[in-house]
Amino acid sequence: MTAAVPGVGSEAPDFSARNQHGEQLRLSEYRGRRPVVLVFYPYAFSRVCTSELEALRDRPDLAAAAEILAVSCDPMFTLRAYAEAQRLEFALLSDFWPHGSIASQYGVFDAGRGCAVRGTFVVDQAGIIRWSVVKGIPEARDPDEYAMALAELGTDLG
Repeated sequence: MTAAVPGVGSEAPDFSARNQHGEQLRLSEYRGRRPVVLVFYPYAFSRVCTSELEALRDRPDLAAAAEILAVSCDPMFTLRAYAEAQRLEFALLSDFWPHGSIASQYGVFDAGRGCAVRGTFVVDQAGIIRWSVVKGIPEARDPDEYAMALAELGTDLG
């Protein structure tokens, strides 16, 4: 069951997932270290998802200011091939099994389609959600909005 989208000012639900290299990452590991831009996207290799993630790849200011964690329900090996094909160096996390459990915690899992909708959460160093946006599957997000949210945290965007 999908929870409600957590509101700004609430604690970000913690989770653990494997990245495209099979390494286990936990959201709470970034507390006290740096902000996180948590980006849920529907499918690796799809047109809009690829354009969004390439836009993040091409924004070194965002990678310098925060940890970018991109989450989809694709299997780890698909994410590895996708990261290599698109030259994505930030973490692509697999929410494959239990299928959609992370997206469900954030209220962005579309059970009918078996994937996440486009949800982004900026999480500060204390683990609190400071900004979010949720859009439908066909609607691309603007990375400039992420940069503005990080700037409001006082994060240096280089």
